[in-house]
Amino acid sequence: MSAGPAGHVTRSTDIPNPETGGRAAPEGLLRRFLRTEDGVTIDAVYDRGAVVYNDSDDTGMPPAGHPAFVVAHGFTGHADRPYVRRVAGVLRRYGAVVTFSFRGHGRSGGLSTVGDREVLDLAAAVRWARELGHERVSTVGFSMGGSVVLRHAAEAGAGVDAVVSVSAPARWYYRGTAPMRRVHWLITRREGRLVGRYGLRTRIDHREWDPVPLSPVESVPLIAPTPLLIVHGDRDGYFPVDHPLMLAEATGGHGELWLERGMGHAENASSEELLHRIGGWLVSGGRGFPTTPTPP
Repeated sequence: MSAGPAGHVTRSTDIPNPETGGRAAPEGLLRRFLRTEDGVTIDAVYDRGAVVYNDSDDTGMPPAGHPAFVVAHGFTGHADRPYVRRVAGVLRRYGAVVTFSFRGHGRSGGLSTVGDREVLDLAAAVRWARELGHERVSTVGFSMGGSVVLRHAAEAGAGVDAVVSVSAPARWYYRGTAPMRRVHWLITRREGRLVGRYGLRTRIDHREWDPVPLSPVESVPLIAPTPLLIVHGDRDGYFPVDHPLMLAEATGGHGELWLERGMGHAENASSEELLHRIGGWLVSGGRGFPTTPTPP
C-alpha cells in the first residue's frame, strides 16, 4: 500500500460512452481518463449534480460550498453498471458525483487487486474532484469499495470530508458464506479468473498480496476526526452482521452504524430511501441525520 500523493488527470478530452453507442457522454456528464500514482489508467465520470451553479463569473466552476461525492463500486462493478448509475442518480440531488471504474474493471486499465492498490484509484478520483473546484469531497463505497474508502480515509493526507462505507468486510480472507467462497474461487483459480475476464469484464491479478494491506477494521481507528458512517444489511449474504459490529466497535465511538432491517448486499440492495438518507447525512456533515433503528 502506498501512502503517497493522489493520482493526476492525464488527458482532458472526452472518451466514448458505451451507453450512447460510442458517442460523447450525455449532457451534464464529463468523462476523463485519470492516471494513478502507479501509472494505471482509470475511467471516470463527473456529474455536476442537480444544483444550478452560479456562472456569473463565467468560470463554470462549482460554488465553493457545493459538495462532491466520489462513489467506489463493488467487485465486478464499473462506472456504467445500472446499479452504479442508480446510486449516482440519487446522490446527484445532494451534490456533484464522481463515479469511476476500479483498475481491472470496465474500461479502466490494469488488473484488479481486490481492494489493495485500488486505494490509488480512489485517490485519483478524489484528486480530480478537487481539481474540478470542489472544496468538500466525501467518499461512498460499497462492498470492496467500502473497504477501499475506509483504507483511503485512514491514510495521512487523504483529504476527504466524510466517509460512508456500505456492506464492507471487517477482515480479509473471509470465507464463511457461500457467496464469499465463490468470490475466492473467482480470484484464486485460473478458471475463475477467466470467468471474471470474459463473463464479468473484470481482469484479476493472479499474484497474492505482498505485503498484506491494512485491513478495514485496522484502518477504522485512524479515520477520526473525519465523520464516518458504516451501513450494513442484516440480511447480507456475503458478510454477516459481526463485520459491521467489529467496524463500529473499532471506531471507539467516533463512527455511526446503520444496521438496516431486511437489506441484502451492497448497491443492488441499497434502496432509494436509504440512498437519500445517506445523501442527507453527507450534506449535514454527519450530524444527527435520522437513521433506521438497529434491530435487536
